Amino acid sequence: MSPAPRITLYDTTLRDGTQGEGINFSVLDKLRIAEKLDAFGMHYIEGGWPGSNPKDAAFFEEARRHSFRHARLAAFGSTRRANVPVEQDPQIALLLDARTPVVTIFGKSWRLHVTEVLGINPAENRAMIRDSVQHLKRHGRETVYDAEHFFDGYKDDAEHALGTLASAHEGGADLLVLCDTNGGCLPDEVEAIFRAATAHLPAARLGIHTHNDCGLGVANALAAVRAGAVQVQGTINGYGERTGNCNLTTLVPCLQAKMGLQVVADLPQLTELAFFVAELANCPHDPRAPFVGSTAFAHKGGVHVHAVQKLARSYEHMDPAAVGNRQHILVSELSGQSNVLAKTRALGLDLAKGGPEVTALLAEIKRLEKEGYEFEAAEASFELLVRRRLGLHQPLFTLQEYHCNYRRTGNRLYETCEATVKLRVGNTHEYTVAEGDGPVNALDAALRKALRPFYPAIDGIALHDYKVRIIDSHQATAARTRVLIVTSDGYKAWSTVGVSGNIIEASWLALIDGIEYKLADSVPTTH
Repeated sequence: MSPAPRITLYDTTLRDGTQGEGINFSVLDKLRIAEKLDAFGMHYIEGGWPGSNPKDAAFFEEARRHSFRHARLAAFGSTRRANVPVEQDPQIALLLDARTPVVTIFGKSWRLHVTEVLGINPAENRAMIRDSVQHLKRHGRETVYDAEHFFDGYKDDAEHALGTLASAHEGGADLLVLCDTNGGCLPDEVEAIFRAATAHLPAARLGIHTHNDCGLGVANALAAVRAGAVQVQGTINGYGERTGNCNLTTLVPCLQAKMGLQVVADLPQLTELAFFVAELANCPHDPRAPFVGSTAFAHKGGVHVHAVQKLARSYEHMDPAAVGNRQHILVSELSGQSNVLAKTRALGLDLAKGGPEVTALLAEIKRLEKEGYEFEAAEASFELLVRRRLGLHQPLFTLQEYHCNYRRTGNRLYETCEATVKLRVGNTHEYTVAEGDGPVNALDAALRKALRPFYPAIDGIALHDYKVRIIDSHQATAARTRVLIVTSDGYKAWSTVGVSGNIIEASWLALIDGIEYKLADSVPTTH
């Protein structure tokens, strides 16, 4: 059996993470995330507060039918109520009814909350903490005590804050977690106060729970680890109330890759885990997230690209593969030949540096970017551009004409967009008409209607996202428009771009790139 890690990880994505604006998980979502966290090697997973809502109670009931290989499941709640015997407190009973091996309860460390919010005296507050911990321990639960607002409480009245910790320790808590609940502390404060708490209770095991209100959630957690913390609490992607919690996708590689503390067995799963949770949260994944973002190891400037092609660590602080990410070469007006060669090699094309193809391709990229194109987030359009310039792309069709119109009655009882598309596939001419919610939707429908007899696979792809950006806004209504479209086949998504002074034309260009990218190798059926 491998030795216990010096630092354990406690994930609260399923509870504290869901307090973030726009974050909501179904019971099935929570079960899937818990399984993924367990496979990653998370030590503790906080499933929710069984006394707060029916969904969390249902999660714990379902979770009992699952077995976790690594993680211990925790139910979360508060200490007993004031002046209520712990045996009669219904919320404590619900925590036990969840039947999790671990129970985490929070109590008040800040005198302000004790006297002004709860309206009780400090002695009763300490009794609430001690009684609750003792009761949970008598029922055989591993008990984690979260000292809410501990750092603010310590700065206000150190003796009171430390006294609440001592009450939990006297009750038999397995771990005392110091919480920067308002997220307002700086790393030096966290480290100094954590050391003071350790000196006050040298026999206790202490953990850390930080929030990101000053952008220091991870830095404060690392400061506590330096001061002796044996557990860190946080959430995947930093989800949480206000600006979020300590981001475990940043913290874990800092602990393991930078501080040499082994915390998980399979760190290369990290990027996949971050994207998985973002997908279930229905949140766009932050492309600039450290370690796991799509641009975390991206290189744009020609000098940088030239260097990393020779020696990756010249501009990369670690191997992207160590966290399941990859190096990403961008192309733009800042690109040099190294960027283009790196991208074309990734497409399986072997072009010679300094050759006429590379020179012409680089000139074309810079011309298009001057017009407003950007290929950084439109790699499908970039690949099509390369293949067209090299004569390696066969268009699906030849456009002869398209037309859009919009009609509405004065009282808006009737509104519709209609598009017509006239094109040629081989020697066959197609003329189709379709309606849609707007001009782009109508064009998409008409184009698909025309191509479907020749390329039936078109039914398997769909427009997934549509973004519009005005490039030169000082031109007012004459400004050029950049349209970015994301298309998906249900398994993979790809991005395409179009630019024009006409938003419909820009949309058309991005739209046909998205379809041609997927169907490029399709052989048209006879018609």
